[in-house]
Amino acid sequence: MLSLKAIVERLNEQGVAARLVGDETCVIESVAGFTHASKGAITFLANSRDIKLLLGSAASAVLVQESVVDQVPMHAIVVDNPHVAFAHVVAWLYAEDDVPEGIHSSATIDPSSQIHPSASVAAQCVVEAGVVIGAECRIGPGCIIGKNVQIAEQTRLLANVTVCHGSQIGSRVILHPGVVIGADGFGLANDAGQWVKVPQVGNVRLGDDVEVGANTTIDRGAIDDTVIGAGVKLDNLIQVGHNVRIGEHTAIAACTAVAGSTRIGKGCAIGGCVGIVGHLEIADNVTITGMSHVSQSI
Repeated sequence: MLSLKAIVERLNEQGVAARLVGDETCVIESVAGFTHASKGAITFLANSRDIKLLLGSAASAVLVQESVVDQVPMHAIVVDNPHVAFAHVVAWLYAEDDVPEGIHSSATIDPSSQIHPSASVAAQCVVEAGVVIGAECRIGPGCIIGKNVQIAEQTRLLANVTVCHGSQIGSRVILHPGVVIGADGFGLANDAGQWVKVPQVGNVRLGDDVEVGANTTIDRGAIDDTVIGAGVKLDNLIQVGHNVRIGEHTAIAACTAVAGSTRIGKGCAIGGCVGIVGHLEIADNVTITGMSHVSQSI
């Protein structure tokens, strides 16, 4: 639970300029949409066209822009981007329970690994030789972390994540269940009709604040590394091929496949089920809508 005064203070501390119109002592217990909101809930108005729906809501408070605050019948927090402010409020109200520090008795830990005392490693995990796990990391049940992997502070691996040898994971990264980081890329040479496997000797590097959805795979580089820039958000069931580079703060929706050695710029938005051919260059701030096939550089 948080008072509206506390929410406004926290938003301002986060750099989200906010001011309150209403009772600062009002207590918020939950978040909800317009229709299902009840007393004690906070909602948000992202589009002024939905103001009629908000007028009939039972929510105690709403996050809105300055242009519509005079039309709001409940307590209001005025911000430039209500959706972003709402994201912060949800995180505060629904903070995950603290995971106990330490290593579960059923985990298998190589003695040469370095696990920060504030980190936690859950049941049935395997941590191989030379691994470094930073402060306040949370390694969920059934995860496998290969040799010489480096995981920076406050990163979370949920259940059954596999991080293959040599991969480097930044700070505050979230890897959802079933993610595989650093499996071999699809490297094959054709020898008179027979396929010869090309050993994949590169690694994978994930920047800070990356989030990778369930069952997404990011292949290790053939020679150079596969690199995912800071703040990149990948949805579920995405295939990222070897030697791909994705620029900072790009977002890619589910079931997209990016073939090897393609370069995607910063700030791109790529829809679901997109197919991107290998060895292409996609510039910064490109939007690609769902089900598109990209066969040439952009």
